[in-house]
Amino acid sequence: MHGMRHRWMSVLWAAFLMAGVLEMVVFALVEPESLRWFGGDTLDLSPRAVYTLAFFVFWAITAVGAALALLLCTKPADSVVEDAAGVR
Repeated sequence: MHGMRHRWMSVLWAAFLMAGVLEMVVFALVEPESLRWFGGDTLDLSPRAVYTLAFFVFWAITAVGAALALLLCTKPADSVVEDAAGVR
């Protein structure tokens, strides 16, 4: 159980770091005041709220990507392999 928790904390930590990098890159190029809802009205949020919401969106997206990578790189448990082979 400890190993799985360690893996998920590694995924969340890596996603946290990448969300910070994405935040810096995106908002170096985009002003929060100039953002619009799908080309319509401007956002009625303070710049700090836009930064915060964007960070959590970036964190969630990168966490899903890292979790999928972890899932694809994880070997199945030995018992699952043995059950599939019919060994008991």
